[in-house]
Amino acid sequence: MSNTVNTIDEDLVAEQEAKRQYEFIELCKEQYKKDVEAAGRDLKFHVTTFGCQMNARDSEKLAGILDAIGYVEVEEEKDADFVIYNTCTVRENANNKVYGRLGYLQNVKKKNPHMKIALCGCMMQEPQVVEKLKKSYRFVDLVFGTHNIFKFAELLYQSMTSNKMVVDVWEDTKQIVENLPVERKYSFKSGVNIMFGCNNFCSYCIVPYVRGRERSRKPEEIIAEIERLVADGVIEVMLLGQNVNSYGKGLAEEISFAQLLERIEKIEGLERIRFMTSHPKDLSDDLIAVMAKSKKICKHIHLPLQSGSTEILKKMNRHYTKESYLALVSKIREAIPDVAITTDIIVGFPGETEEDFQETMDVVNTVKYDSAFTFIYSKRTGTPAAKMENQVPEDVIKDRFDRLLALVQQHGREHAEALEGTVQNVLFETPNEHDDSLVTGRLDNSSVVHVKASKDLIGKILPVRLVECKGFYYMGELA
Repeated sequence: MSNTVNTIDEDLVAEQEAKRQYEFIELCKEQYKKDVEAAGRDLKFHVTTFGCQMNARDSEKLAGILDAIGYVEVEEEKDADFVIYNTCTVRENANNKVYGRLGYLQNVKKKNPHMKIALCGCMMQEPQVVEKLKKSYRFVDLVFGTHNIFKFAELLYQSMTSNKMVVDVWEDTKQIVENLPVERKYSFKSGVNIMFGCNNFCSYCIVPYVRGRERSRKPEEIIAEIERLVADGVIEVMLLGQNVNSYGKGLAEEISFAQLLERIEKIEGLERIRFMTSHPKDLSDDLIAVMAKSKKICKHIHLPLQSGSTEILKKMNRHYTKESYLALVSKIREAIPDVAITTDIIVGFPGETEEDFQETMDVVNTVKYDSAFTFIYSKRTGTPAAKMENQVPEDVIKDRFDRLLALVQQHGREHAEALEGTVQNVLFETPNEHDDSLVTGRLDNSSVVHVKASKDLIGKILPVRLVECKGFYYMGELA
């Protein structure tokens, strides 16, 4: 009974908070009109997104609220009166990049009396960052974090009606407030947050400290959001979470990620379902079975390896072994023979020996990934790994990285070439950046295809013959 009461209370709080933020949007609209009158022109905004697809989805929310207020979006930040940096902090050089760009913006702001600068996202969850901004970057107008992004309209109103820096960063939250304006980058596809936060505490990763603990959205809210998106022309959704496989924990209703996918599959008009990211430690047999029989879930799993050495995986706190990872891949391939498997790999983790690295190479040779994101280990202050002994010398890491990259690319080319001459369904997404006569799209496995076709096809899924493999993309023709 108490679970039901809590659920009702949470729903009521979320609904009231959303309503409250719409009231602030109206207040911002009135203030925006005054600011436009003072400037003698429409005011423009630009959002720069650093980091993951969850950040990209958050940026769409920020853009949606600014659009609702009346701001006009521009492609270049130099043309904007309101610049927002939605930051990432997975690597420390990401922080340094933001500080560098703030130096440039300070000069732009001196020439534009109507300009405002906002910073949000994961980097703002670090107390030392906020203190540095307060001390050395007083020209920044608004600072907020990952947990209270839904308060953007309220914080913006405070900033618009005050000459002071507004700072509002929460340490953590259980609140989930959606149903606010969103300005999607694409009309035909969209990300959908199904959960927030992470409980895994990999020893190299700062994410659990800045994104907080896992919080799952209720399935009916997710379904309702996707149904609204489909009614608005969306045919592909990307389900987003730091670890989608742990979806459902903590909800009053007992539901797994596999069961959520089965419900989403039933939505009429939705044609493609993607998701990321999967953690190997809890990718279930049920999920594999649901994918194998599905007509809508893309045959693509992003399954981060990080290292092929069981010893290093233990130091990373990944909760699986080389053997269990390979057994999982074998199980996936047996059930879904045409699945594309991609991965993340870190080279040079503290204590990694040549033998450890060869274990990683062995996994890559066994799995033969379609593609992989390969990273040189970056010491991240605030994580256990940063304090570990036996940090690997840079020249050794560079040599290993080059060898790994060559092997990954070799297998990727082989996978890509195997599809040459076949007919595959392609979702046409954008005009080609370099050739006006081409339209660019994606296969089910996320590979890129360029086709000589009309831009009217953008947003449609059509069969395409893959005429020529160009390594990691294809030239195709309508079949």
